Amino acid sequence: MVVQLEVVYKARLFNSSIPSLGLRNVIYINETHTRHRGWLARRLSYVLFVLERDVQKDMFARNVVDNVLNNSRVESAIVEVATELDPAATEAGVEHKAVSKVRRKARGFLQEMVANISPAFIRLTGWALLKLFNGFFWSIQIHKGQLEMVKKAATEYNAPLVFLPVHKSHIDYLLITFILFCHNIKAPHIAAGNNLNIPIFSTLIRKLGGFFIRRKLDETPDGKKDVLYRSLLYVYTEELLRQQQFLEVFLEGTRSRSGKPSPARAGMLSIVVDALCNGVIPEVMVVPVGISYDRILEGNYNSEQLGKPKKNESLWGVACGVLRMLRKNYGCVRVDFTQPFSLKEYLDTQRSRHIPPTLSLEQTLVPTIIDAQPDQAQFEGEQEEQPNSRDLSDEPWRRQVIANLAKHVLFTANKSSAVMSTHIVACLLLYRHRQGVALSKLVEDFFNMKEEILSRDFDLGFSGNSEDVVMHALHLLDNCVHVTSTNRNTEFTIAPSKTVPALFELNFYSNGLFHVFISDAIIACSALALLREQAASEVEGEQGGPSILLSQERLIRKAAGLSHFLTNEVAVAPPCQTIYQVFHDAVSRLIQYGVLYVAEEDQEELTPSPTEEPWPKKFPEPLSWRSDEEDEDSDFAEEQRDRYLKVSLSPEHQEFFVFLQRLLSPVLEAYSGAAIFVHSLSQPMAEPEYTQQLFRYLLTRTEKGVAAYGESATHYLVKNTVRTFKELGVLKERRENHVSLVELSSTFLPQANRNKLLHYILGFTLL
Repeated sequence: MVVQLEVVYKARLFNSSIPSLGLRNVIYINETHTRHRGWLARRLSYVLFVLERDVQKDMFARNVVDNVLNNSRVESAIVEVATELDPAATEAGVEHKAVSKVRRKARGFLQEMVANISPAFIRLTGWALLKLFNGFFWSIQIHKGQLEMVKKAATEYNAPLVFLPVHKSHIDYLLITFILFCHNIKAPHIAAGNNLNIPIFSTLIRKLGGFFIRRKLDETPDGKKDVLYRSLLYVYTEELLRQQQFLEVFLEGTRSRSGKPSPARAGMLSIVVDALCNGVIPEVMVVPVGISYDRILEGNYNSEQLGKPKKNESLWGVACGVLRMLRKNYGCVRVDFTQPFSLKEYLDTQRSRHIPPTLSLEQTLVPTIIDAQPDQAQFEGEQEEQPNSRDLSDEPWRRQVIANLAKHVLFTANKSSAVMSTHIVACLLLYRHRQGVALSKLVEDFFNMKEEILSRDFDLGFSGNSEDVVMHALHLLDNCVHVTSTNRNTEFTIAPSKTVPALFELNFYSNGLFHVFISDAIIACSALALLREQAASEVEGEQGGPSILLSQERLIRKAAGLSHFLTNEVAVAPPCQTIYQVFHDAVSRLIQYGVLYVAEEDQEELTPSPTEEPWPKKFPEPLSWRSDEEDEDSDFAEEQRDRYLKVSLSPEHQEFFVFLQRLLSPVLEAYSGAAIFVHSLSQPMAEPEYTQQLFRYLLTRTEKGVAAYGESATHYLVKNTVRTFKELGVLKERRENHVSLVELSSTFLPQANRNKLLHYILGFTLL
């Protein structure tokens, strides 16, 4: 398993002195960071620092274009495309005109794509970024021990490093290269979208290591697979790895518009995996990277979240963006390089373990939603028909292994991302003090939240006195909050602005905290759903009132269903870990806090009878309590007696429980709104038109004050609801005249089943 793999590499790369190395602000440079001292060294410290960095021309790839064009795979693609143009192109003799034409086309594609790293330009950019970053950031913090492990992996394993960061801002492209440059680590080749391939700017990016790839690989007029372009990208990436070049790939494909990671796209990662499996390179070291901003340089994505088309990048737009940045401070940045691990050893572990086929959302949840018992034979049969392949030449197994790798890396990078002060303040204002709060109370809650985050083994991207940090965060979020004075003692009241753009922006930053509490939040919402089910099914007064006892197994199973439903919103666990273990830990944590407690006196009375079918037998494998993948010595490998829990009624515990439920409320409100709107779909509709109408419906609810959470109407959430409803089988997709149409599926055509879907979602929602 990947967790075991990281433990092995921790032993190789980690030593006891690494944690004590501490944090460093990489943009704080003076003469002590150079080999010189004195007045002149202080005045020229930036210049001396960049000149002393180890950046040489022979570090980087050479003869790349010729090597790629002469590769047999590219040659075959050229001939294949030429043959489509003229069948006579394959005849023996002098090279056919069609082949020559396609070869010139291939060279043109490649010259648009490839990077052209310049050590001199890297130094110049390093100096410029020191000036610029000091102008609009307070600090860029890194952990020196993490960089030591990266340097050790780069030098001792004689293998290319592949950096896989989260993607939150355009500045990410420069940030990783700048930090590596400051620590004498070779600059990576950065996979950038061709939307950044604009005059002048594209030249600068190429000289820093950027290479441009299409956002959609098959951008041909007829929509067919572009064999030539695919072969060029594949072989170019292989050639970089063969020449021991480092890569930087953003798995999300685009910047996050929500503050949470977008679903991983494994296209570029699959090329790296294939290069390793085909023997092009003997080893690759993978380095997930977490990045956190107090405030992103883009400020917010409100324009896009309000449904406006994304503006194309332009040189004028870049220039205006730089000028705008220079007029404002964006606080602190934290970059975390996680434990490098061997891709070869990862793949070896996958061959030796059982990877069950993934069931669709429709197979997993529809039986639960419409109250039909799942067909056990169907699920078991599907699993048996697919062999447990160990060979990456088996395409379905290969795709699943690569998808799991991408999910694991993105989960790790996000988990390592430090929580910033703006994340905590935005979260508290939206989900604990939405109606306003005294500054002193906000500072107190900020301190408690900070301690809670640290107790969960997450890191913070700030330090200092809580009141000072809160004021710093409020300053950065000034356009989203209202600060008023309540009395002569200068006690201030802080309240979030209720305008839609302000709510969208606060939600973006509060989502930086989402991964910290997500498992607890799902448990809290699942407990709410179970209590409502029990209240609806029991007769008042039969047992002295509705039961407030919760079966732990039912609670965890309910949470598992909700986590599957929210797959497009958040990852609860990496693929190597079962979500049931995660939720069991979450329940144990809430019991430890006192929010839940074990009702010992009721155990005997309410333990299921021996004749009752155990819970694991009532559900398909993805919703079963235990997993075949668990170790024999695991606590989960033993039969466990169900426990019954109660929710604490103390004000302090209730406040925390409600806070957890509110964290998910905007998401659930968006999905419940989508479930209401689906009733209006009477005939097939173009998917973009349906998405836009759904967005207008949710936004109108927000503007009229019908929605409890205005941030539920973001365009990002709207697109996710459509995607989820397609995967769930609520909407059926078909293509007609190159247009994607959506319509109600036969399962959800009956209004009763659509009502059950809405009831299922509302059951989890705090009204």
